[in-house]
Amino acid sequence: MAGVLKTGVALTIAIAVAGCATTAKQAVNPSALGVVEAAKAIRDKQVTSTQLTQAALDRAEANAALNAFVTIDRTGALLAARDADTELANGKLKGPLHGVPLVVKDNIHVKGLPNTAGTPALRGFVPQQNAPTVQRLVDAGAIILGKTNMHELAFGISGYNQATFSAEPIGVRNPYDRNRFAGGSSSGTAAAIAAGIVPGGLGSDTGGSSRIPSSVTGGAGFRPTIGRYDNSAVTPISHTRDTVGPMARTVADVALLDAVLTAATVPAAASLKGVKLGVYRAYFFKNLDADTTAVMDATLEKLKKAGATVVDIDMPDLQKHHGNASFPIALYEAHEDMVRYLEKYGTRQSIESLASMIVSEDVKGTYNGLVVPRKLPTPDGLIDAAPVYEAAMKQARPALIQHYADTFKKYGIDALVAPTTPHVAEVQGPDASKLETFLLFIQNTDPGSVAGIPGLSIPAGLGPTTRLPVGIAIDGPSGSDQKLLAIGMAIEKVLGPTPRAMP
Repeated sequence: MAGVLKTGVALTIAIAVAGCATTAKQAVNPSALGVVEAAKAIRDKQVTSTQLTQAALDRAEANAALNAFVTIDRTGALLAARDADTELANGKLKGPLHGVPLVVKDNIHVKGLPNTAGTPALRGFVPQQNAPTVQRLVDAGAIILGKTNMHELAFGISGYNQATFSAEPIGVRNPYDRNRFAGGSSSGTAAAIAAGIVPGGLGSDTGGSSRIPSSVTGGAGFRPTIGRYDNSAVTPISHTRDTVGPMARTVADVALLDAVLTAATVPAAASLKGVKLGVYRAYFFKNLDADTTAVMDATLEKLKKAGATVVDIDMPDLQKHHGNASFPIALYEAHEDMVRYLEKYGTRQSIESLASMIVSEDVKGTYNGLVVPRKLPTPDGLIDAAPVYEAAMKQARPALIQHYADTFKKYGIDALVAPTTPHVAEVQGPDASKLETFLLFIQNTDPGSVAGIPGLSIPAGLGPTTRLPVGIAIDGPSGSDQKLLAIGMAIEKVLGPTPRAMP
């Protein structure tokens, strides 16, 4: 992080001294900017896109040991940034992200860059078109700095990927403590944002993969209502559950990215007076560590003082419906969706050849033992996944969706509130990919993911003992995305900014 700070200070001084009529008040520290702030600074000509992009590239290089990137497009990013500066000088503003450098998780297609999904079999696969979500960012003026690292094939939450890393030790690292993980599976996007390399980017979310890494690295992550974004040209796990998820420093930044991705307007922050939040302690508040408990207790008190109503609720059938739907859907669809993807995009790989080259031990075991043979584990051994999947789609998932809808209606709540993850970031290493750790960290994000409702992780501060980030999660009714973002922005204002990662 020392390189990050040096780069930021140097560019601040350079802009202040060399910029035409630039005053001290206009000096910009690139590593401190969010998406909204960076876009405004470029529009106001306090800084150029080239300067921001060059600073981001320098910070990425100085922080290679974070293992945040799989591919950095230095040449392409600088060319695009220079074009953005020329356009702005000629009075042309492409859109609300004009000239802002962003990153994209390496399972979302970017034209001309490898889309490895963090696995060796796809290292040679170079898409010839942007994914629709990426194209919307580019059309709005964004500069794509590169592709970010991830848990192999997105099948995990630790980012301990033995196939892709820039430097030893293995695994994407948390800028708050480089011995800890940055969550997953969108690990690299979260680490790049937390390290001040870029202000935002795209992850994906099947069971929490944009929210979990955002939470443990002090950022904001969003999972929209399923189907809100066009999720084509993304390496899949489950078409029922997968979605692209914007990630950034603040909820306001995420709301801007969401507006770009949906061609909508950015909602204004809500007033918390009259907002009703539901707390289901028996499930969402179990297994908490001391730091998460302390931050959540303080957070709920702050929200009450700000005018929100916080009520205890009951969801007696949540665990049953979720358990009957979650893994049966993901593990069954992972086979057919991957076969379809490999064929559609001309990767020249079969699912068997892809599986044979998986490096990470946890993912290899899941793929070879369950996904490829289409099996599910039970206490009595493996069984055929097809009938369990059919029951999950016809009965368990619809029941879970209805249970959420009934809960919102019964209690008259605008959102459910909980810690995003029960623990702060775990120590990075092979043990971070254990099944127990995976199940712990998806505890609070997975049920809403299966139901397809929108979920948002908001930075809530640092734990008093570890000084590691804790995130607060709010889940809303299906289709309430903009309202949820508006509530999130209001909560963000009440809680204040989480201190940035130190060098």
